[in-house]
Amino acid sequence: MSTFIAAFVVLLLFFLLMSVGYIVKKEAVEGSCGGLGVLGIEKACDCDDPCDARKLRMAKDEARKEMLNQNRII
Repeated sequence: MSTFIAAFVVLLLFFLLMSVGYIVKKEAVEGSCGGLGVLGIEKACDCDDPCDARKLRMAKDEARKEMLNQNRII
């Protein structure tokens, strides 16, 4: 039982540290292998011209990144 509790505490500590890192960096967690970029695919839908909903989402993401960079404390 003590092994289970120790493993659970380690897991909770891991999630806590990841969440603190996310809060500080304000960026999504990324994989280290490169994901679709390694395969030469720049975006998940792999369309020549993204749909309107995707364009709107990309514009919102870019505006959020700019706002976060302007208001960065550190």
